[in-house]
Amino acid sequence: MLVDTPSPSMTAQETALFFDTASKYTYETYTKKAIGYITEFLNTEKFYSGVLPESLRSKVSLLQANPSQQLSIDETLEEIQELYLEHTIAFHHPTYVAHLNCPVLIPAIVGDLIASSVNTAVETWDQSTSATLIEQEMIRWTCEQMGLPATADGVFTSGGTQSNFMALLLARDHYAYVHYGLNLKEHGWSDEVSKFRFFCSEKAHFSIKKNAALLGMGYDAVIPVATDHQMKMKPDALVQAIEKEKQAGMIPIAIIGTAGTTDFGSFDPLDTIATIAKEYKIWFHVDGAYGGGYILTDTHQEQLQGIEKADSVTIDFHKTMFQPVCSSAFLVRDTANFKYVSHYADYLNPLEHRDEECPNLIEKSIQTTRRFDALKLWFTLKMVGAKTIGSFLEKVHYLAVELYHSMKDDPCFEVIHQPELSTLVFRYIASGITHDPILDTINLHIKNTLFKTGQASIACTKVDQKLYLKFTLLNPKSTLTDLRAIVQMIKNTGKNYKTSN
Repeated sequence: MLVDTPSPSMTAQETALFFDTASKYTYETYTKKAIGYITEFLNTEKFYSGVLPESLRSKVSLLQANPSQQLSIDETLEEIQELYLEHTIAFHHPTYVAHLNCPVLIPAIVGDLIASSVNTAVETWDQSTSATLIEQEMIRWTCEQMGLPATADGVFTSGGTQSNFMALLLARDHYAYVHYGLNLKEHGWSDEVSKFRFFCSEKAHFSIKKNAALLGMGYDAVIPVATDHQMKMKPDALVQAIEKEKQAGMIPIAIIGTAGTTDFGSFDPLDTIATIAKEYKIWFHVDGAYGGGYILTDTHQEQLQGIEKADSVTIDFHKTMFQPVCSSAFLVRDTANFKYVSHYADYLNPLEHRDEECPNLIEKSIQTTRRFDALKLWFTLKMVGAKTIGSFLEKVHYLAVELYHSMKDDPCFEVIHQPELSTLVFRYIASGITHDPILDTINLHIKNTLFKTGQASIACTKVDQKLYLKFTLLNPKSTLTDLRAIVQMIKNTGKNYKTSN
């Protein structure tokens, strides 16, 4: 016999915690208070406090509170300021030039706030309604910018790594189906798949190899292709690599061209690669996570020529369209190819209820629950406009070029390339020092010292096994004066190290 057990009642304080009509004043109060702390963070004097890791770990223990403890909003904000806001990295700061982290536009933050507050999940129509249409509109707009045909489609993703994963998966399954009649989604692995090969620049993003491994194909399934002095894939080397693999009994299935390498911002010759892919009847993917956003500029149309011929494209709005993470997309030339990732669950999106008028975006995604990340891009385009975004990108590009000309003849530096996008790779050369391992030590010391002291955040990378420093410029508000100040910090730190050692 079932006995009814009354559910415990909620206190007025507990009720006010939920986002609904009754708690709208609580929401407004909490949000206003949080904004006060955020604006204080925006006024930070350094990009980083320089706090030591052990000190941060001791602060984290503040969160290990009694389960029954309930702090006020003011007490909680004070704790998060002490633990997080006072010590987090400020990407908007002019001395932050390390990685592909852009400052964010205020309209994008408004869109993100609305999306988080309403908490729309965009996997099915009955959870998202018009949010689905807004995402589809943002995808349609992006496909049009890329010059893709009317059959093109796409879906928002967590970032470039996920988008590239989907590209390799679709390329693999499509080739297996078209050429061997294999349905890998239904029946799994086949001996032929172990011979499949992807081709990409030796400067391509690490996610290509990582994703090949995650797909069970291994790093060896990715064939790196030599680059020229501008760090671009060599077309003749690509053809030679394809032919070599064919002669070894392997099966070329896809080429990945990079539009903006992470280190050098270099563009592979996409148009030529598209022709080669067509001749071999294999998939052509463009990883435009970094450089794809430059489709909005007048300066990079030539470098992006050929992207309209791609079978799939990766683009990260949170790199070059000033969006909060995550905001990225994976595009395909033919929407029919999403069949390789689609799945129909009886409780969620049963096949018999499929309705083109009320689409379920889960059919195009490898994620189930997804945030409404398209809304912040929609807000940005409505309030800022594509042309203005393009002008911001042109500004950081020209800034990188100006910095290059400012440093290339300075005897204190070896500058390795002229920027094609907004990165500059170089290394400090200490007077009288020619031994590469010693120069590596000095440059690593410079990077670490500037970070630990909160003076500046710069990145490092390796070229021909030698360590180089790197500026990644994504802040349109930065000036050449700001960058020259960082360059002087590098000189001073390098000189001091040499003197003391």
